[in-house]
Amino acid sequence: MSGTGAPRPDETPDARGLNVIVIAGTWHDVITDGLIAGAERALSQFGATYRVERVPGSFELPVAAKAALEAGADAVVALGVIIRGGTPHFEFVSSAATDGLTRVALDTGKPVGFGVLTLDDEQQGLDRAGLEHSKEDKGFEAADAAVRTALLLRALRS
Repeated sequence: MSGTGAPRPDETPDARGLNVIVIAGTWHDVITDGLIAGAERALSQFGATYRVERVPGSFELPVAAKAALEAGADAVVALGVIIRGGTPHFEFVSSAATDGLTRVALDTGKPVGFGVLTLDDEQQGLDRAGLEHSKEDKGFEAADAAVRTALLLRALRS
């Protein structure tokens, strides 16, 4: 399982004053809704101000993330689900989403929590979506990473 060796921070970050936008695709709604719920749990627990916006799919995440950060968000949590099929579509969309979100973070100088699941099958997503029987909560983890990075950048820039 990919979560083996994941960091276990021993303190809850204080995200009061941070404005975070969660941007999520609409494909594979059971998995995506689980990812959103995990991100919302983290952001609520940490005290961040946040809202959720939806885009058609993972390909659209980078442009929406860039717009949110340019409009003043301190961080974005990007959530999507891409499941491998029998065509090269998986590689194209996975690469575009990953490369695009990386570029957005570097171009804006603001964090993008990466919660885009690239999967071989639906069960892998269900195992990572933070649902009742899931083994991991990648939505929570992506929000946690975005918040911790935003706080670090704030400290480095002060």
